[in-house]
Amino acid sequence: MTDAQETAADSSLRTTGGAPPEDGGSSVTEAPIPLLEPREGIPPVVADEAALAEVITAFAAGSGPVAVDAERASGYRYGQRAYLVQLRRQGAGTALIDPVACPDLSALGEALSGVEWVLHAATQDLPCLREIGMMPTRLFDTELAGRLSGFPRVGLGAMVENVLGFVLEKGHSAVDWSTRPLPEPWLRYAALDVELLVDLRDALEKELDRQGKLEWALQEFDAIAAAPPPEPRKDPWRRTSGMHKVRRRRQLAVVRELWETRDRIAQRRDVSPGKVLSDTAIVEAALALPGTVHALSALNGFGHRMGRRQLEQWQAAVDRAKALPESQLPQPGQPVAGPPPPRAWADKDPAAAARLSAARAGVSALAEELGLPQENLITPDTVRRVCWEPPSADVAAVAGVLRGYGARDWQVELVAPVLVRALSAKAP
Repeated sequence: MTDAQETAADSSLRTTGGAPPEDGGSSVTEAPIPLLEPREGIPPVVADEAALAEVITAFAAGSGPVAVDAERASGYRYGQRAYLVQLRRQGAGTALIDPVACPDLSALGEALSGVEWVLHAATQDLPCLREIGMMPTRLFDTELAGRLSGFPRVGLGAMVENVLGFVLEKGHSAVDWSTRPLPEPWLRYAALDVELLVDLRDALEKELDRQGKLEWALQEFDAIAAAPPPEPRKDPWRRTSGMHKVRRRRQLAVVRELWETRDRIAQRRDVSPGKVLSDTAIVEAALALPGTVHALSALNGFGHRMGRRQLEQWQAAVDRAKALPESQLPQPGQPVAGPPPPRAWADKDPAAAARLSAARAGVSALAEELGLPQENLITPDTVRRVCWEPPSADVAAVAGVLRGYGARDWQVELVAPVLVRALSAKAP
């Protein structure tokens, strides 16, 4: 930033003492300033062990929180690995690290152990950072802080503009970050993403404290940092777009076989599965159950651009599914752990439906009063589970159940009394 921009940043930070605006407008008093260049320029990309060692030394010697971000190649490559890691810390400046050339960043993670990491939408970046050896012991999530503070728009660009008064250029957010070498405009964009992240953190901490929500946020951040890696999703093929059209078990088997074949090919080629075969094509084949390559080629998604060899591999997958015995066909729907869909409650258990209606109304009113989204006050799944298999209608019992479902202390304190009242609701 220029001296004028730094002065403007200081000024904007001083004007954020009020509550977030109800109309979603800027929290600052001056017109937003385009943020065009990192204050020290674009740093060179770290792509060898010697340069990485220098970065580790510099960031270990820095002071205060460290801003961290990662860029993936969603829609281009298989999986969600990181293709660029950005960091910024006072005394160390900004670093751009190529995790393809430097795939093990555990030494950097260890050097920053105990330091607060500032991330925006932390749960999106933590899995790919974990893969390369970086996991925070403490963090501050600026997106979640924005939600708890009541900001209507919590994307990084909106938050930087509304809170700090700067406009970030977001035109490169969906590019193929596996590209090498990375173009200079992309590197500029990446460096700017961490340029003001610590400033944003400081302003949001003040706002949370002003609203009496800072302790809530700290509990949320601790829970994110302590959370174990997510379990692999069971039957991921069931998430194929358009699955609601597929009802027969034989058709489900075709979806499964095509999805798993596509996944193996995508992983081997390191490309996004959608670039191998679209979800639309998978569903079309499942519904049609084609018997020949010629019939398959007439379906949407298997057109004239697809070669004979490709068509044969997809037809072979369809044939494998068609040849399965009945006992090996997948069952429609997924086994559901927990309560049924709420739309079925009125018929299955009218009393539970009455409890859920009262609980939703109570949680909604409390969330509006507190100025935060309902799902951040308590997850809808937790509310459903409590209402479907209710404990005794007293605060201690409900509080124990909420903690068992992972609710934090601040959530338990606020929500337990609301749910106690809802558990006494009677069916009409």
